[in-house]
Amino acid sequence: MTGDCQGYSPPPVIAYLDKAGAVLDSIPAELDDRDVLIGLYRAMVLTRTFDQKAVSLQRTGRLGTYASSLGQEAVSVGLGAAMQASDVLLPAFRDHGAMLWRGVTMVEILQYWSGDERGSDFKGPREDFPVAIPVASQTTHAVGVAMAFQLRGEARAAVCVLGDGATSKGDFYEAINACGVWKLPAVFVINNNQWAISEPVSMQTAAPTLAQKAVAAGIDGIRVDGNDVIAVRHVMERALEQARQGRPQVIEALTYRLGDHTTADDARRYRDDAEVSTRWQEEPVLRLRHYLVGRQWWAKTDEEALIREVRAQVDEAAEAYLALPPQPATDMFDYLYAALPPSLAGQRALLEDAHG
Repeated sequence: MTGDCQGYSPPPVIAYLDKAGAVLDSIPAELDDRDVLIGLYRAMVLTRTFDQKAVSLQRTGRLGTYASSLGQEAVSVGLGAAMQASDVLLPAFRDHGAMLWRGVTMVEILQYWSGDERGSDFKGPREDFPVAIPVASQTTHAVGVAMAFQLRGEARAAVCVLGDGATSKGDFYEAINACGVWKLPAVFVINNNQWAISEPVSMQTAAPTLAQKAVAAGIDGIRVDGNDVIAVRHVMERALEQARQGRPQVIEALTYRLGDHTTADDARRYRDDAEVSTRWQEEPVLRLRHYLVGRQWWAKTDEEALIREVRAQVDEAAEAYLALPPQPATDMFDYLYAALPPSLAGQRALLEDAHG
């Protein structure tokens, strides 16, 4: 068998707006609402502004390595907006938009990326998982979360976000297989930004789509334009409804990573500038703004006011982060174990004696 996958027809890519923000298909009435769409737009602008500040902090030595979400705001905000508060998010490392939407603070996210254990101790969504750096490790965690919901008879869902490269890991296959067999309430959102660090999708898999990997697990695979936040939110809402009824789902959101993989990467070494320039014409924030302006729901004065508002909000969070006292060195033990193993207790005591 070749990459044509005999007998299989890839699902269509669901989209409501084209690259220029013009309507492709009738927008669901509940989403074609000024307040709803401005809320989504505001969240994407906030996410991008936060992203720019985080990169700036890293470049000036005030933050550790950081994974930018530039160009992928619609995936993150769209899925976050569709979730209920009682659902549980298991994010990868570019899901700042969803985390912010669900109530994780900017200060906590900055703490996480500075290596501060307190940044994973959310004051808001207490049951949401911290950022998963090991690729695909969060997929198996999602199985456990979803199984707990099923055993308790709770109408909740686990939402696991992963990149395209993570779908090449065994963890992913094992997770969707378990969810299919046990009919667990889980949604796996593949943030297909076309690059797993320097590896393009075409060199990661012979499968024509990533959504079709769900077929082997006996569950639904859906494709959506990941730069169309309206489509992402709509598809995600429907997927969550299905998942809560015991039909796990896989969503492939097609987008593009406009920035480097992380601040430790230089994408110019493996990616053509012309390719990136072309992709900038599809980016999600401008796309929705064009639609809002076309509907006369958004004006230049609205944009200027929003930019001032979110910049002030982000600057305030950055100052609060920079003013935090450093975490105790013993946190590396205290945040890892509920009960410290005896073999490590001595090390913790030595560290405490050395640093107070």
